Amino acid sequence: MAHASKHTLVRAFDSASIAEAAALIAGGQPVAVPTETVYGLAADARNAEAVARIYAAKGRPDFNPLIVHVPTLGVAETLGAFGAAERALATRFWPGPLTLVVPRTPGCPVASIATAGLDTIALRVPGHRAMQALLAESGAPLAAPSANASGRVSPTKAEHVLASLGGRIALVIDDGPTTAGVESTIARVRDGAVEILRPGPVTADMLAEAAGLPAAGVKGSEVVAPGMLASHYAPGKPVRLGAAGFADDEYGIGFGAVAGDYDLSATGDLTEAAARLFDALHAGAASAKAKIAVAMIPGEGLGAAINDRLARAAV
Repeated sequence: MAHASKHTLVRAFDSASIAEAAALIAGGQPVAVPTETVYGLAADARNAEAVARIYAAKGRPDFNPLIVHVPTLGVAETLGAFGAAERALATRFWPGPLTLVVPRTPGCPVASIATAGLDTIALRVPGHRAMQALLAESGAPLAAPSANASGRVSPTKAEHVLASLGGRIALVIDDGPTTAGVESTIARVRDGAVEILRPGPVTADMLAEAAGLPAAGVKGSEVVAPGMLASHYAPGKPVRLGAAGFADDEYGIGFGAVAGDYDLSATGDLTEAAARLFDALHAGAASAKAKIAVAMIPGEGLGAAINDRLARAAV
């Protein structure tokens, strides 16, 4: 079933909607499509004008590089140079929510605007059927940041895409809510270690085990990968973190024993909380209350990614 919002068409995932999306991509237009993490705004990564339309639709800072999605590790290796550790990580976690930053190959056809002029490229093989179908139908590597206005809450449902990009893009492929709920982990191998440039569903322990190398967060403030700007995911209201309770003028986002207007997980399940995080922030942004407050989230495992997003939302 299709419906439109301010001239943005929403089509349920099927072969016809994927063919329509691929035709738009061939014509240099970005389309919104779900991945297992969040909905992405995809365009042909080789077409600089198409990539520019992603930035234009999002209002995204042009020094923030984009993730390039490809169907297989084999295709990824035509775009980026993989060492043994990167190959081990790709073999273990692809398809899935891990993005690897590697040097561009000498003949890499990806437009430099997609990599923000860097000599590295952020690559991912997604696990979602809709994005994989679009990759197959379009035959193109697809640059795809989250399908939302830059700095706003990332979209985990088609309606979230419409709320911020309705009228600015031609098509949204709707395949229901995403499952991981936070964006992919971004990592690179450097100096005998795995650097985590952005926390996500693939944790430091998982990376270290697969690569046979130590894994740690990145040092410094250099923007070398997507999602590294300090102020990101802002819901447009003051956000208070670590709340033990909520004031009358606060939209409460609860966790565990701390119940709120929207509970990330009443049982304290971090996977459930991650999948519901952006929906909760959207709900808080849309509420009549002037402020948002979020209960304390433990920092281990997926909690690191959740807290990373919340810290950026609170800036």
